[in-house]
Amino acid sequence: MNSSITEVNMSVPSRATNSNNTILSEERTCHRSQMTSSDAVGRSMALLPINHNHALHHGIKLMPHINMPHREVGATTPLVNNSGTASTCSMSLPGSMSSASDTVCNILPHNTSDGSSIDLASLFECPVCMDYALPPIMQCQSGHIVCASCRSKLSSCPTCRGNLDNIRNLAMEKLASSVLFPCKYSTSGCPETFHYTSKSEHEAACEYRPYDCPCPGASCKWLGELEQVMPHLVHHHKSITTLQGEDIVFLATDISLPGAVDWVMMQSCFGHSFMLVLEKQERVPDQIFFALVQLIGTRKQADQFVYRLELNGHRRRLTWEACPRSIHDGVQSAIAVSDCLVFDSNTAHSFAENGNLGINVTISQVSPSIS
Repeated sequence: MNSSITEVNMSVPSRATNSNNTILSEERTCHRSQMTSSDAVGRSMALLPINHNHALHHGIKLMPHINMPHREVGATTPLVNNSGTASTCSMSLPGSMSSASDTVCNILPHNTSDGSSIDLASLFECPVCMDYALPPIMQCQSGHIVCASCRSKLSSCPTCRGNLDNIRNLAMEKLASSVLFPCKYSTSGCPETFHYTSKSEHEAACEYRPYDCPCPGASCKWLGELEQVMPHLVHHHKSITTLQGEDIVFLATDISLPGAVDWVMMQSCFGHSFMLVLEKQERVPDQIFFALVQLIGTRKQADQFVYRLELNGHRRRLTWEACPRSIHDGVQSAIAVSDCLVFDSNTAHSFAENGNLGINVTISQVSPSIS
Protein backbone atom coordinates (compact mmCIF):
# COMPACT_ATOMS: atom_id res chain seq x y z
CA MET A 1 0.00 0.00 0.00
CA ASN A 2 1.46 3.32 -1.03
CA SER A 3 1.70 6.10 1.47
CA SER A 4 -0.86 8.86 1.20
CA ILE A 5 0.00 12.45 1.88
CA THR A 6 -2.60 15.13 2.27
CA GLU A 7 -1.51 18.73 2.60
CA VAL A 8 -3.82 21.59 3.31
CA ASN A 9 -2.60 24.94 2.10
CA MET A 10 -4.44 27.65 3.99
CA SER A 11 -3.09 30.53 1.84
CA VAL A 12 -5.69 32.16 -0.37
CA PRO A 13 -4.73 32.74 -4.07
CA SER A 14 -4.75 36.34 -5.16
CA ARG A 15 -7.12 35.69 -8.09
CA ALA A 16 -8.74 32.93 -10.14
CA THR A 17 -7.63 32.05 -13.70
CA ASN A 18 -11.04 31.03 -15.05
CA SER A 19 -14.69 30.80 -14.13
CA ASN A 20 -14.27 27.22 -12.92
CA ASN A 21 -11.69 28.38 -10.44
CA THR A 22 -13.66 31.31 -9.12
CA ILE A 23 -12.93 32.11 -5.49
CA LEU A 24 -16.02 31.97 -3.33
CA SER A 25 -16.07 35.17 -1.30
CA GLU A 26 -16.46 34.44 2.46
CA GLU A 27 -17.39 30.80 1.61
CA ARG A 28 -14.07 29.49 0.33
CA THR A 29 -13.79 25.71 0.35
CA CYS A 30 -10.55 23.88 -0.12
CA HIS A 31 -10.57 20.57 -1.98
CA ARG A 32 -8.11 18.08 -0.63
CA SER A 33 -6.13 16.38 -3.38
CA GLN A 34 -4.85 13.00 -2.36
CA MET A 35 -1.68 11.60 -3.86
CA THR A 36 -1.84 7.81 -4.11
CA SER A 37 0.91 7.03 -6.62
CA SER A 38 4.42 6.14 -5.48
CA ASP A 39 5.98 9.13 -7.20
CA ALA A 40 3.72 11.42 -5.16
CA VAL A 41 5.76 10.77 -2.03
CA GLY A 42 7.58 13.88 -0.94
CA ARG A 43 5.64 16.09 -3.32
CA SER A 44 2.78 18.40 -2.49
CA MET A 45 -0.09 19.52 -4.60
CA ALA A 46 -1.36 23.06 -4.64
CA LEU A 47 -4.96 23.22 -3.56
CA LEU A 48 -7.08 25.25 -5.93
CA PRO A 49 -10.36 26.84 -4.90
CA ILE A 50 -13.36 25.46 -6.76
CA ASN A 51 -16.93 26.60 -7.12
CA HIS A 52 -20.09 24.62 -6.52
CA ASN A 53 -20.76 23.78 -10.21
CA HIS A 54 -17.26 22.48 -10.72
CA ALA A 55 -17.62 20.27 -7.69
CA LEU A 56 -20.86 18.75 -8.98
CA HIS A 57 -19.33 18.08 -12.41
CA HIS A 58 -16.49 16.07 -10.90
CA GLY A 59 -18.62 14.37 -8.28
CA ILE A 60 -16.97 16.16 -5.38
CA LYS A 61 -18.93 16.63 -2.16
CA LEU A 62 -18.32 19.95 -0.48
CA MET A 63 -18.38 20.34 3.32
CA PRO A 64 -20.97 22.85 4.53
CA HIS A 65 -19.63 26.23 5.51
CA ILE A 66 -19.78 27.11 9.19
CA ASN A 67 -19.78 30.72 10.34
CA MET A 68 -17.49 30.87 13.37
CA PRO A 69 -18.01 33.78 15.76
CA HIS A 70 -15.07 36.10 16.10
CA ARG A 71 -13.39 35.94 19.50
CA GLU A 72 -10.57 38.08 20.76
CA VAL A 73 -7.47 36.51 22.26
CA GLY A 74 -7.85 36.25 25.99
CA ALA A 75 -11.66 36.42 25.79
CA THR A 76 -13.78 35.06 28.61
CA THR A 77 -15.79 31.94 27.88
CA PRO A 78 -18.85 31.25 30.04
CA LEU A 79 -19.05 27.85 31.70
CA VAL A 80 -22.10 26.35 33.30
CA ASN A 81 -21.74 24.24 36.43
CA ASN A 82 -24.12 21.55 37.65
CA SER A 83 -26.42 24.10 39.21
CA GLY A 84 -26.86 25.99 35.97
CA THR A 85 -24.89 29.01 37.13
CA ALA A 86 -22.43 30.50 34.68
CA SER A 87 -18.77 30.70 35.65
CA THR A 88 -15.93 32.03 33.55
CA CYS A 89 -12.94 30.45 31.84
CA SER A 90 -10.17 32.80 30.75
CA MET A 91 -8.23 31.52 27.71
CA SER A 92 -4.63 32.67 27.29
CA LEU A 93 -3.60 32.20 23.66
CA PRO A 94 0.03 33.14 22.99
CA GLY A 95 0.68 33.93 19.35
CA SER A 96 -1.64 32.08 17.01
CA MET A 97 -1.63 28.70 18.76
CA SER A 98 -2.82 27.48 22.14
CA SER A 99 -2.28 24.32 24.12
CA ALA A 100 -3.95 22.68 27.08
CA SER A 101 -1.30 24.11 29.37
CA ASP A 102 -2.12 27.62 28.16
CA THR A 103 -5.75 27.44 29.31
CA VAL A 104 -6.42 28.79 32.79
CA CYS A 105 -9.96 28.36 34.13
CA ASN A 106 -11.17 30.58 36.92
CA ILE A 107 -14.38 29.08 38.28
CA LEU A 108 -16.28 31.80 40.07
CA PRO A 109 -18.07 30.96 43.33
CA HIS A 110 -21.64 29.86 42.92
CA ASN A 111 -24.01 32.53 44.14
CA THR A 112 -27.43 32.05 45.62
CA SER A 113 -30.36 34.27 44.72
CA ASP A 114 -29.53 36.70 47.51
CA GLY A 115 -25.90 37.04 46.42
CA SER A 116 -24.31 35.11 49.27
CA SER A 117 -21.71 32.41 48.68
CA ILE A 118 -22.91 28.86 48.37
CA ASP A 119 -23.44 27.09 51.68
CA LEU A 120 -20.77 24.42 51.42
CA ALA A 121 -21.70 23.18 54.87
CA SER A 122 -24.97 21.87 53.44
CA LEU A 123 -22.95 19.24 51.54
CA PHE A 124 -22.19 17.63 54.91
CA GLU A 125 -25.80 17.39 56.12
CA CYS A 126 -26.80 13.99 57.44
CA PRO A 127 -29.97 12.80 55.63
CA VAL A 128 -31.31 11.35 58.89
CA CYS A 129 -30.87 14.00 61.60
CA MET A 130 -29.88 16.95 59.36
CA ASP A 131 -26.84 17.58 61.57
CA TYR A 132 -23.39 17.65 59.97
CA ALA A 133 -21.23 14.62 59.22
CA LEU A 134 -17.78 15.64 60.47
CA PRO A 135 -14.40 13.88 60.10
CA PRO A 136 -13.79 11.03 60.14
CA ILE A 137 -16.49 10.83 57.45
CA MET A 138 -17.65 7.38 56.39
CA GLN A 139 -19.61 6.61 53.24
CA CYS A 140 -21.57 3.78 51.66
CA GLN A 141 -20.46 2.03 48.47
CA SER A 142 -22.29 4.66 46.41
CA GLY A 143 -20.62 7.60 48.16
CA HIS A 144 -23.50 8.74 50.41
CA ILE A 145 -22.46 10.01 53.82
CA VAL A 146 -24.17 9.89 57.20
CA CYS A 147 -23.11 11.35 60.55
CA ALA A 148 -21.35 9.17 63.12
CA SER A 149 -24.25 9.33 65.57
CA CYS A 150 -26.82 8.05 63.07
CA ARG A 151 -24.45 5.57 61.46
CA SER A 152 -24.18 3.56 64.68
CA LYS A 153 -27.96 3.07 64.60
CA LEU A 154 -28.30 2.12 60.91
CA SER A 155 -27.76 -1.16 59.09
CA SER A 156 -28.02 0.29 55.58
CA CYS A 157 -27.55 3.60 53.78
CA PRO A 158 -30.65 5.80 54.29
CA THR A 159 -30.26 7.19 50.76
CA CYS A 160 -29.69 4.14 48.55
CA ARG A 161 -30.25 1.26 51.02
CA GLY A 162 -26.79 -0.05 50.20
CA ASN A 163 -24.31 -1.49 52.66
CA LEU A 164 -22.62 0.85 55.12
CA ASP A 165 -19.00 -0.22 54.83
CA ASN A 166 -16.01 1.25 56.61
CA ILE A 167 -15.05 3.45 53.67
CA ARG A 168 -13.70 6.90 54.46
CA ASN A 169 -14.56 9.80 52.19
CA LEU A 170 -11.17 11.51 52.14
CA ALA A 171 -12.29 14.19 49.70
CA MET A 172 -15.08 15.35 52.01
CA GLU A 173 -12.75 15.24 55.01
CA LYS A 174 -10.29 17.50 53.20
CA LEU A 175 -13.09 19.88 52.21
CA ALA A 176 -14.35 19.97 55.81
CA SER A 177 -11.06 21.50 56.96
CA SER A 178 -11.80 24.61 54.89
CA VAL A 179 -15.50 25.01 55.73
CA LEU A 180 -17.02 27.00 58.60
CA PHE A 181 -19.96 25.16 60.14
CA PRO A 182 -22.83 26.95 61.89
CA CYS A 183 -23.71 26.11 65.46
CA LYS A 184 -26.35 23.38 65.79
CA TYR A 185 -28.45 25.92 67.67
CA SER A 186 -28.40 28.47 64.85
CA THR A 187 -32.16 28.05 64.43
CA SER A 188 -32.53 29.25 68.03
CA GLY A 189 -30.53 32.39 67.29
CA CYS A 190 -26.84 31.50 67.61
CA PRO A 191 -24.95 33.43 64.89
CA GLU A 192 -21.55 31.75 65.36
CA THR A 193 -19.68 29.58 62.84
CA PHE A 194 -16.74 27.34 63.60
CA HIS A 195 -14.07 25.02 62.23
CA TYR A 196 -15.28 21.49 62.77
CA THR A 197 -12.61 20.84 65.42
CA SER A 198 -14.08 23.48 67.79
CA LYS A 199 -17.76 23.10 66.93
CA SER A 200 -18.59 20.54 69.65
CA GLU A 201 -16.82 22.51 72.36
CA HIS A 202 -18.88 25.61 71.60
CA GLU A 203 -22.17 23.75 71.42
CA ALA A 204 -21.61 22.20 74.85
CA ALA A 205 -21.72 25.72 76.35
CA CYS A 206 -23.78 27.61 73.75
CA GLU A 207 -26.17 30.14 75.28
CA TYR A 208 -28.81 29.14 72.73
CA ARG A 209 -28.87 25.44 73.55
CA PRO A 210 -31.94 24.03 75.35
CA TYR A 211 -32.04 24.62 79.09
CA ASP A 212 -32.28 21.82 81.64
CA CYS A 213 -34.64 22.08 84.55
CA PRO A 214 -32.67 24.17 87.10
CA CYS A 215 -33.98 22.27 90.11
CA PRO A 216 -31.24 20.27 91.83
CA GLY A 217 -31.48 16.51 91.59
CA ALA A 218 -31.83 14.21 88.59
CA SER A 219 -35.55 13.42 88.78
CA CYS A 220 -36.70 16.07 86.27
CA LYS A 221 -35.55 15.54 82.67
CA TRP A 222 -37.25 18.62 81.20
CA LEU A 223 -35.55 20.55 78.37
CA GLY A 224 -36.76 23.80 76.86
CA GLU A 225 -36.15 27.40 75.87
CA LEU A 226 -35.17 30.05 78.42
CA GLU A 227 -38.59 31.70 78.22
CA GLN A 228 -40.21 28.39 79.17
CA VAL A 229 -38.18 27.78 82.35
CA MET A 230 -40.32 29.82 84.76
CA PRO A 231 -43.65 28.46 83.42
CA HIS A 232 -42.19 24.97 83.85
CA LEU A 233 -41.24 25.68 87.47
CA VAL A 234 -44.65 27.17 88.25
CA HIS A 235 -46.63 24.26 86.80
CA HIS A 236 -44.39 21.28 87.59
CA HIS A 237 -42.58 22.34 90.78
CA LYS A 238 -45.40 23.98 92.71
CA SER A 239 -43.76 23.34 96.07
CA ILE A 240 -41.12 26.01 95.38
CA THR A 241 -41.91 29.29 97.14
CA THR A 242 -41.18 32.67 95.51
CA LEU A 243 -40.31 35.75 97.57
CA GLN A 244 -40.23 39.30 96.23
CA GLY A 245 -37.47 41.81 96.95
CA GLU A 246 -33.74 42.34 96.92
CA ASP A 247 -33.18 41.26 100.53
CA ILE A 248 -34.90 38.16 101.90
CA VAL A 249 -34.36 35.35 104.41
CA PHE A 250 -34.02 31.84 103.02
CA LEU A 251 -35.20 29.46 105.74
CA ALA A 252 -34.10 25.82 105.48
CA THR A 253 -36.12 23.65 107.85
CA ASP A 254 -35.11 20.39 109.52
CA ILE A 255 -31.45 20.50 108.55
CA SER A 256 -30.92 17.38 110.67
CA LEU A 257 -32.79 15.20 108.19
CA PRO A 258 -30.65 12.17 107.27
CA GLY A 259 -29.23 11.65 103.81
CA ALA A 260 -28.81 14.08 100.93
CA VAL A 261 -31.35 16.91 100.99
CA ASP A 262 -31.99 19.99 98.82
CA TRP A 263 -33.78 23.17 99.87
CA VAL A 264 -34.93 25.46 97.04
CA MET A 265 -36.55 28.90 96.96
CA MET A 266 -37.14 31.55 94.27
CA GLN A 267 -36.36 35.25 94.66
CA SER A 268 -37.76 37.84 92.26
CA CYS A 269 -36.15 41.28 91.86
CA PHE A 270 -34.76 43.64 89.20
CA GLY A 271 -37.12 42.04 86.68
CA HIS A 272 -35.37 38.66 86.99
CA SER A 273 -35.89 35.42 88.86
CA PHE A 274 -33.15 33.88 91.01
CA MET A 275 -33.07 30.36 92.43
CA LEU A 276 -31.61 29.91 95.93
CA VAL A 277 -30.25 26.44 96.61
CA LEU A 278 -28.98 24.83 99.81
CA GLU A 279 -27.74 21.27 99.28
CA LYS A 280 -26.61 18.84 101.95
CA GLN A 281 -24.37 15.94 100.95
CA GLU A 282 -23.29 12.93 102.98
CA ARG A 283 -19.51 12.83 103.00
CA VAL A 284 -17.38 10.74 105.28
CA PRO A 285 -16.93 11.57 108.08
CA ASP A 286 -19.36 14.51 108.09
CA GLN A 287 -22.21 16.21 106.26
CA ILE A 288 -21.33 19.18 104.02
CA PHE A 289 -23.65 22.05 103.09
CA PHE A 290 -23.40 24.04 99.84
CA ALA A 291 -25.33 27.29 99.33
CA LEU A 292 -25.50 29.38 96.14
CA VAL A 293 -27.71 31.51 93.89
CA GLN A 294 -28.32 30.96 90.18
CA LEU A 295 -30.06 33.28 87.73
CA ILE A 296 -32.83 32.08 85.45
CA GLY A 297 -31.01 33.64 82.51
CA THR A 298 -27.85 33.70 80.45
CA ARG A 299 -24.26 34.06 81.62
CA LYS A 300 -24.15 37.60 80.27
CA GLN A 301 -27.20 38.52 82.33
CA ALA A 302 -25.77 36.81 85.42
CA ASP A 303 -22.66 38.98 85.25
CA GLN A 304 -24.85 42.03 85.87
CA PHE A 305 -25.63 40.98 89.45
CA VAL A 306 -23.91 40.15 92.75
CA TYR A 307 -25.42 38.10 95.54
CA ARG A 308 -24.46 37.95 99.21
CA LEU A 309 -25.21 35.05 101.56
CA GLU A 310 -24.91 35.61 105.31
CA LEU A 311 -25.24 33.32 108.30
CA ASN A 312 -25.63 35.42 111.43
CA GLY A 313 -26.25 34.45 115.02
CA HIS A 314 -24.79 33.76 118.42
CA ARG A 315 -22.21 36.51 117.88
CA ARG A 316 -20.93 34.79 114.75
CA ARG A 317 -21.11 35.78 111.11
CA LEU A 318 -20.29 33.83 107.97
CA THR A 319 -20.64 35.51 104.56
CA TRP A 320 -20.15 34.67 100.90
CA GLU A 321 -20.36 37.08 97.97
CA ALA A 322 -20.18 36.26 94.27
CA CYS A 323 -21.87 36.65 90.91
CA PRO A 324 -24.84 34.33 90.50
CA ARG A 325 -24.38 31.42 88.15
CA SER A 326 -26.46 31.03 85.04
CA ILE A 327 -28.75 28.02 85.01
CA HIS A 328 -26.80 26.97 81.92
CA ASP A 329 -23.88 26.23 84.24
CA GLY A 330 -26.04 24.51 86.81
CA VAL A 331 -25.69 23.87 90.52
CA GLN A 332 -23.46 20.82 90.33
CA SER A 333 -20.71 22.55 88.36
CA ALA A 334 -20.38 25.10 91.19
CA ILE A 335 -20.49 22.48 93.93
CA ALA A 336 -17.85 20.36 92.18
CA VAL A 337 -15.28 23.16 92.55
CA SER A 338 -16.71 24.60 95.80
CA ASP A 339 -17.55 27.88 94.05
CA CYS A 340 -20.20 28.68 96.65
CA LEU A 341 -20.71 28.99 100.40
CA VAL A 342 -19.45 25.74 101.95
CA PHE A 343 -19.76 24.72 105.62
CA ASP A 344 -20.00 21.53 107.65
CA SER A 345 -22.79 20.29 109.90
CA ASN A 346 -21.19 21.70 113.07
CA THR A 347 -21.18 25.17 111.55
CA ALA A 348 -24.75 24.74 110.34
CA HIS A 349 -26.00 23.79 113.80
CA SER A 350 -24.09 26.66 115.42
CA PHE A 351 -26.23 29.11 113.37
CA ALA A 352 -29.47 27.12 113.45
CA GLU A 353 -32.42 27.66 115.75
CA ASN A 354 -34.65 24.73 116.57
CA GLY A 355 -33.16 22.77 113.68
CA ASN A 356 -33.94 25.53 111.14
CA LEU A 357 -31.22 27.47 109.37
CA GLY A 358 -31.90 31.00 108.15
CA ILE A 359 -29.70 32.49 105.41
CA ASN A 360 -29.89 36.20 104.60
CA VAL A 361 -29.84 36.68 100.82
CA THR A 362 -29.13 40.06 99.25
CA ILE A 363 -29.01 40.63 95.49
CA SER A 364 -27.68 43.85 93.98
CA GLN A 365 -27.06 45.11 90.48
CA VAL A 366 -23.53 45.75 89.31
CA SER A 367 -22.97 49.34 88.21
CA PRO A 368 -21.78 49.47 84.60
CA SER A 369 -18.11 50.38 84.36
CA ILE A 370 -17.27 53.78 82.89
CA SER A 371 -14.52 53.56 80.32
